[in-house]
Amino acid sequence: MPPKRILLVEDHKLLREGLKSILASEKEFQLVGEARDGQEAIHLILGVKPDLVLLDLSMPRLDGFSVLRAIRSDCPGTRVLVLTVHESDQYVHEAFRAGADGYCLKDSSRDELLMAMRSTLEGKMYISPGVAKSVMRGYLSGRRQIREKSSWESLTPREKEILKLIAESYQNKEIAQFLNISVKTVEKHRGNLIEKLDLHSSTALTAYAYEHGLINRSS
Repeated sequence: MPPKRILLVEDHKLLREGLKSILASEKEFQLVGEARDGQEAIHLILGVKPDLVLLDLSMPRLDGFSVLRAIRSDCPGTRVLVLTVHESDQYVHEAFRAGADGYCLKDSSRDELLMAMRSTLEGKMYISPGVAKSVMRGYLSGRRQIREKSSWESLTPREKEILKLIAESYQNKEIAQFLNISVKTVEKHRGNLIEKLDLHSSTALTAYAYEHGLINRSS
């Protein structure tokens, strides 16, 4: 049986090298590409069409959620194992809604990662034991507590993409080029962000993006 073709999407070089070392030691897997940000990832995935993508969520330019939606739209046969530091209810639910097949924490052991990859490739849902049991129950049962919709939850996926790029200091013209939309559309989304969040400066929007995990301060 030919090895399963794996594409690695991770912006931190040290972690990327460690994952490559693990994959190289397993004959059942073949690394066919690596990407350092979401935009590069989408380009590679569309070209390579790997069996499995190991996907970070917090990356420059386009985040993992944007990559997930692109994979589900254009490469439905590719399976995706999210590999992240985020344990919160918010991230788990949003990742699976965007199309993840598995969710594994970065502090997992080598053996757990390999088990997660195999399970995901076999078509089984995998959620790391490190994720709170209450989060797993909430997702698997499809039930969540009824609560008032927060400002964060009111944002659309596109608005979150644009908020992330604003926080990374990109201008409207650059954002339009990255997302293949018009500058007017960017301006409209930016206006929606200001209205929904009641934040009226790039500095305030950037602080909000940090607070909600769109940007890592160490990146």
